[in-house]
Amino acid sequence: MEGCSCTTVMITLLFCICFSVSINSVSAAGDILKANQIVRDGSTIVSSAGHFEFGFVSVGSSRNRYVGIWYKKISVKTVVWIANRETPLNTTSGLLQLSSNGSLVILDASDHVVWSSNSSTSVKRPVLQLLDSGNLVVRDETDSAPDNYLWQSFDFPGNTHLPGAKLGWNLKTGLERYLTSWKSDDDPSSGIYTNHIDRNGFPQLLVRKGSAIDSRGGSWNGMRFSGTPNLNLNQIYTYEFVSNDKELYYHYDTVNSSVTMRMLTPLGYTQRLVWIEKSQKWESYISAPIDNCDRYAVCGAYGSCNTNKSPVCKCFNGFQPKDKKEWDAADWSSGCARNVQLSCVNGEGFVKQSGLKLPDTQHSWFDTNMSLDECEIKCLKNCSCTAYANTDIRGRGSGCLLWFNELIDISDEKENGQDLYIRMADLN
Repeated sequence: MEGCSCTTVMITLLFCICFSVSINSVSAAGDILKANQIVRDGSTIVSSAGHFEFGFVSVGSSRNRYVGIWYKKISVKTVVWIANRETPLNTTSGLLQLSSNGSLVILDASDHVVWSSNSSTSVKRPVLQLLDSGNLVVRDETDSAPDNYLWQSFDFPGNTHLPGAKLGWNLKTGLERYLTSWKSDDDPSSGIYTNHIDRNGFPQLLVRKGSAIDSRGGSWNGMRFSGTPNLNLNQIYTYEFVSNDKELYYHYDTVNSSVTMRMLTPLGYTQRLVWIEKSQKWESYISAPIDNCDRYAVCGAYGSCNTNKSPVCKCFNGFQPKDKKEWDAADWSSGCARNVQLSCVNGEGFVKQSGLKLPDTQHSWFDTNMSLDECEIKCLKNCSCTAYANTDIRGRGSGCLLWFNELIDISDEKENGQDLYIRMADLN
């Protein structure tokens, strides 16, 4: 009898331990993790329609373990977001937990915190949910309104911009959402390239290498970014640029059921990729930079770049190379200088240049409600104004954009380029 009693106690104890583990672990079937539940390496959370999966993963040939999100239904494992990109685990003993205050925490085998979402607010019943958009959100169990999320992965992108995600600024909180390249295909830690919506002057899309501008997509002109002529209306994407007193951002959505993403590569290229089911691989729909003219300021000030011509750089009429010896040696970076300097006297006016990628707008001023005629008058009255253009090219054009420094990073875009009015001396 004593032996039987001992066996019964052991079975009961074993059952309690197993039951305790089971209620604190999450199965692979759900899309929600509740407070104090854990996800161990080998278990995952799957979005409700099965588009995305979340859990522990390795990338490339690396054996390090990361907590990330990847596409669930495609044959090539493609990771689109990583939490602990700077602090990988080197074993499969890590675990993920949602704390009672709503913070998402990654722990190593010694229960040391490797990464935390550090939510600034808390709720009584927090849950973590993986949405079919690929967005990982922490919210109250009874409140699914996006404006009330405690935390979301879309606010902290890595190298990938998914459909529906915002690239840009929350002007109320100061939060900037921007892309950061991986160091390599095997190392997702932060690389040297970043992709931003720059809000100095008239907002524009650009890629930085460290702190320097590497390439520039230009400003939104109502239809596309001025330096991305291939970004036209198509059967795959729709685009939107939002600018108001609360937010400044760009986002895109898919028109059909295409599986797409926008990625910043370790070499600084931005690629729009589309998954081709028939060939079972990603195809690049759009990639930039396309050529050397897409690199920043190749032709310097008042020079325009065109890779279909030789030399690729030319000065606008009324300008000449600042350093002819460098220019003849195919170093155009010093740019062009005016033949006749501006003096802000009667006789100055503007020369229209058509089919261009507009210059860098970091030192510019704009008013989206002004007409082009009003824009010309305003520029002419300001001795520091060097050029003007419309902010929006739809219809007959609208809005006013003024430049107050040398005009830099211009290229010929004959098919989808814009008009630029450059201030010149002695037009009488």
